[in-house]
Order: sequence, then C-alpha cells, then structure tokens
Amino acid sequence: MASYRPIKRDYKPVAAKAQPRPRWLLWFITGLGLPLAIVAIILPNQNQPPELGSRIESAIDSAIKVAPVRKPVRKPRAAVKPVVSEDIPPLVAAPEPEIKRTILTVRSGDSLDILFRRNSLSIADLTRIMEDKLAREYLRLVRPGDEIVVRHRGEQIVSLIREIDYSSFLKVSRKNDQFSVDTHKYNLTSRQAEVEGRITSSLFASAAKAGVSDTTIMNLANIFQWDIDFMLDIRQGDEFHIIVEELWRDGKRVAEGDILAAEFVNQGEVFRGIRYRTPDGHTNYFAPDGRNLQQAFLRAPLEFSRISSNFNPNRRHPILNTLRAHQGVDYAAPNGTPVKTAGEGKIIFRGVKGGYGNTIIVQHAGNITTLYGHLSRFNKQFQNGSRVRQGDVIAYVGQSGLATGPHLHYEYRKNGVHLNPRTVKLPNAEPISPSLKADFLRTAAPLIAQLDRTPPTLVKNMADTSGTGAANTPLLARNPDAKGR
Repeated sequence: MASYRPIKRDYKPVAAKAQPRPRWLLWFITGLGLPLAIVAIILPNQNQPPELGSRIESAIDSAIKVAPVRKPVRKPRAAVKPVVSEDIPPLVAAPEPEIKRTILTVRSGDSLDILFRRNSLSIADLTRIMEDKLAREYLRLVRPGDEIVVRHRGEQIVSLIREIDYSSFLKVSRKNDQFSVDTHKYNLTSRQAEVEGRITSSLFASAAKAGVSDTTIMNLANIFQWDIDFMLDIRQGDEFHIIVEELWRDGKRVAEGDILAAEFVNQGEVFRGIRYRTPDGHTNYFAPDGRNLQQAFLRAPLEFSRISSNFNPNRRHPILNTLRAHQGVDYAAPNGTPVKTAGEGKIIFRGVKGGYGNTIIVQHAGNITTLYGHLSRFNKQFQNGSRVRQGDVIAYVGQSGLATGPHLHYEYRKNGVHLNPRTVKLPNAEPISPSLKADFLRTAAPLIAQLDRTPPTLVKNMADTSGTGAANTPLLARNPDAKGR
C-alpha cells in the first residue's frame, strides 16, 4: 500500500505584487504623446477658418504653459592682475648650512681626537690640520681647562683658534680643502699699577693682601737680592712700594709685566731701583744715581729654607766632635735643589774633595774664589775649565762627604782668606754708561716722583727703627681697591 508524505507547503497561487511603472514610460507619454495628439488635431482642420485655428492655438498654449527659455548673460571677464607679495621670496638655490662657533673645553683625559668626536667634527679635517708642523707643535698636547674655539659648517672645520699664552695665539684657516696655520700676536695695552704695603707676617702674605702676585714679589726680591737677604733680613714693619706694568687685552688684565720702579725699606734703610732698557735692548735696574744694583756676586747661590750653620771659626764639628773652624755657611735645602754660581768666572775644580764630598770651585776676577760642597751631582753642561756666568746652575744640593743632611756648604775667599759670605762687602757691577746717564735720568725722573709721594704715616714709621711702632702698623695700600687692580 502506497504511503503518502505530508505536504509541507501550500502551493496555492499567490497574486504578484504590482510592479511600478517605469519612469521612462511616463516621460515618453508626456514628452512625445502630447505633441502627436496636437498634430493630429491640427492637420484635419487646416481648411477651417482662421478663427477656429486661433482658438485651437490659444487652447494649446494655455494647456502647455511652456516658459520661455532664457539664455544666460555672460559678464565680461575682468583682466587678471598678477599678485605681488613681499612675503614670498624669489626662487633661489638652497642656502649653505650656517657657520657655527663652538668652544671645545678640555677635560681630564681628553685629546684633540676625543674633542672632535664628542662635538661631531670632521676627523678627516683634523688629520689634514695635524699634517702642519706648527699645528702639531701647539695642538698635540692639551691640558684640562684649555679652550679651543672652532668655527664650523656642519662637521666641516672653517677655522680654529688656540691661545698659546696671554700675548699670542695659533690660528688655523680653511682655504678650499687645504688649511693654513699661523701664529698671531694679541693687541695688548700697557698700564701702570702702583701698590705699597707693610710686612706684618711674611713678605708673601703681605704682598698677597696688597694684591701683588707671587711672580712680582719674587721679581722685587731679585732686584734687591744683592743688598737684602730676603730669607734672613726681613723684619716686621718693613715697607715695600712697587710701580708695576700691567698688560691688558680686550678690557681684561691678562698679566703683570716688569717692575718699573721699586722701593724697599729694610730695618729703616731705604733701597730704590729703577728699570732702564739700553739702546741694545739690555734691561737692568739702577739706583736713582745710576749705580748698578746688580753686584758681581749673589749673596746666596740657591733658594734655601734656613741656615743650618753660620760662618764660625770656633765651631765644633757635628761628626768629628772636635773644634774645627767653619769657614763657610751651610744652607739647608731639599736634596736636588739647583745650585747657581755666585758670580761670573771659570771652574777650576770639579770632583770629590775630602770631607766636602762632590765639590766645585770657581775662580772669579779680583783673586776671588767660591766653593760649593756636599753636592749630589754636577750639571753635565759645565766641566772643569768651563766659563760660567752669574746664576748658571752648575750642580744640585746633596749630602756627600761629611754631612748629616742635605745642604750646601758655600765658601767665599779673597786672596786665599776665608770671609763670611753673608757679611762681606760684595763688589758692584759696572754702573750705567756715562753716555746713557742723561737719558736714564730723564726716564727715571717721573718714576722717582711717584715713589716720593709717600703717605705721612709711612714716613713716621720709617723713622721708627726700634720696631715698636712699625710692628703693629696694619698693611698700607695706596688705593683702597689695590687688591682688584
């Protein structure tokens, strides 16, 4: 028996949805059908009277109501003027990179190569610069705190400047791919500075309070070293008055120059020195009357800390423990301290001499000899028979021979007789030439006038040689701002 599956769908016909008329048909009927109808009405009635035709035309016009077509009116085109604006630059080639200025400051451990790399500067340019001998001389070594001014375009070096000293500088300039290297002098101006003071503790401390540098106070000591022992003869209340040249650059003081005139009052005795340059360029210091302050011999032939043993004919020897005349002066000084010749002469002995150890003897004019004993070593530049000038370094302090510590044993003999080097009257150097004396006096006159302008308080204390009043007098500076000069 046949089985029938249930009918799941209803197959009754469904009325189709009314489809909208296409819009093009509507436009066809209204746009094309209406004119055809009108034509159909007009053609059969061509023979009708004019009145009928007129009525038909007016009926058609009222039915259609077509608006007249208006043509657009074109306005005349205005002439176009070019727009000119000052804000719009003309078309040009792209500008080159701007030149910048950079200061390279040297730090600890820096080299020029490190400085260039740190500031992204051309190492190839540095290599070309260092090919120049002058550049290698002044750029090879740099020290912490040094400054090098570089002008550069990007990494390319345009110029480089490094100060050599306060008076000169090195300049490197680029020319295409090459570099020129030269040294130049700064434009320096000279001014006079005047300062004076009184010793209250030490010469260096008093000078520092008055605004005087260590270099200038050492120059002061060198001027009067033949008349004053600045290690032993300085006393509280001593006075100094200095006229010094100052060097200025770009409105700043860069250095102290030479002392032009100086006065030192030591235990009531006044010493004065005037600087004078001879026509041949030689410079020296003379007393106001033209006497040469430089003497034929130095009072002490080294820088020492103290006198460990004075000239004493009855001294007991520290090693032999016997009475033995000490016919010289022992200057205690660190091992290796330079020993200078006291005067011009000729070395007549250089070697080991008994208890003196390593010894040098110099023969001078006037049948004078000087002896330098207990030396550690000799200066190889000077041999036996060598000519020496005053101040030449001939040896170094030691303790060779019979010595208990490093010191220089120094003897001064005239005609074979030992004399006390500290008290003997030393022969003077030649005074200023008679032919130059008039010019010297003309040069010295204004400087002497400045030294003569001494405050009354200073005159009063200069007369007090007992030391009671001078010792308690505070440091005196002519100008209140002397320290900042």
